[in-house]
Amino acid sequence: MLGRLSILASVKKSKHCFFKVVFFSSLAYVLAFFGTVHAGPVERMAEALRFETVSFQNSDKINYQAFADFLAFIEQTYPRVFSTLSAERFSDYSLLLTWRGSQPELAPVLLDAHYDVVPIEQGTLQDWLHPPFAGVVADGYLWGRGALDDKMAVITSLEALERLLAAGYTPERTLYFSMVHDEEIGGHQGAAVVASALHERGVKFAYMVGEGGIVLPDNPMLAGKSMALVGLAEKTYITLHLTASGEGGHSSIPPRNNAAVSLARAVTKIHDNPLPVKLVEPVTDMLRVMGPEVGGLTGWLMRNQWLGAIPIAHQMAGDRTNNALVRSTSAVTMLDSGVKENVVPQKAHAVVNMRLLPGDKVDEVVASIVELIDDENIVVKLDSWGQSPPVADLNGEGYARISEAAARVFPESLIVPGMLTATTDTRHYQIVADEIYRFRAYRVSMSDSRSIHATNERLATDSLLRAIDFTEQLVLAVAKP
Repeated sequence: MLGRLSILASVKKSKHCFFKVVFFSSLAYVLAFFGTVHAGPVERMAEALRFETVSFQNSDKINYQAFADFLAFIEQTYPRVFSTLSAERFSDYSLLLTWRGSQPELAPVLLDAHYDVVPIEQGTLQDWLHPPFAGVVADGYLWGRGALDDKMAVITSLEALERLLAAGYTPERTLYFSMVHDEEIGGHQGAAVVASALHERGVKFAYMVGEGGIVLPDNPMLAGKSMALVGLAEKTYITLHLTASGEGGHSSIPPRNNAAVSLARAVTKIHDNPLPVKLVEPVTDMLRVMGPEVGGLTGWLMRNQWLGAIPIAHQMAGDRTNNALVRSTSAVTMLDSGVKENVVPQKAHAVVNMRLLPGDKVDEVVASIVELIDDENIVVKLDSWGQSPPVADLNGEGYARISEAAARVFPESLIVPGMLTATTDTRHYQIVADEIYRFRAYRVSMSDSRSIHATNERLATDSLLRAIDFTEQLVLAVAKP
């Protein structure tokens, strides 16, 4: 509160100068970018969505000019940030901003984000209500690829920083802001390079805040109450490549050993036999916090997991979203077989993406899948992103600071520890941060959250504005001793 009051006082003292700066900054915006007027944060976010910063697995398909244009856009759109904070480029397109604090002896904090996005799935473009890279604002939403994942975090950080700088604020603790360009394809040229450079400099963060965790107004486990979910952990990412071999030949004389059929049996077994349901930390912490709010027998079981773990876990498994919190999951994502309709293929390939719970070991999971398939004609190869970071400290300073900021901006929400069921860049930062938390301050319904990586990705405009307020409060919270 004192930090907020000092900001307001600073603004009042320099009111004339402040509005003068705003006027000339607005004029610059009018002249920049083909005459587009950046009237406010919603319009600036809409423009950010128009840059097709798509990460393809095949790097030859990536249009890096769009990445360069996006970086030029934010540098021109947020002049105070880039004139006050030091800015470094890594691998040409990843950005690290450093805001030096007045007490350099304090351990710094990192806020991480990425601006690359996933491609539009072939054949689905016509299903979008608005083109995915048009940056349309309609019906109370910002529509476009990256609205939720993760350009929102980049823009809200820059908006909050610009606001704080305009008010004359200086942090006591040094803050770092990473805005990387290849999270969607593993982060090997972005976060990994940034983290390595910081490690070589001897930088060690008190904690970091990365991607994951949202404000859910309609989680079925907490009926009638909003939940601000702060991620203490995330799942480990592995991919299995299945190759089936069999007899080829003319389809008029089909062999019994058909590679495509063998592969189909294998992926069906994986799909129909999910890994066991169980409760692990930090999901156990989440349930304990929610228990008093839920009440009744269910709430009692949440608080007394020595008895309630099994029934609660199976209840959660019945919901698509919550199912991912109680088991390591597998998804058959790619299939490839055959060259012609009358030729029996000799080879067939499938890709199965898996997300493992904290504590599940990669080699043991792969061994269980091979045993399940039980077919000597199928070879299973592993592609692993490595083990995810350990579960962060629920009682640590990072969780307390995020909770403090969330309570100010989302007072209607219960702040709950949780787990990100996806996988992010945070594993690269383990060498510079022992405690890694995950939170994105957008308030989004369960149905809207399913548009991440899918058709009609969208973010409510009022959610964007509250996320900017949260980011400002988060900076104020983490920057103090």
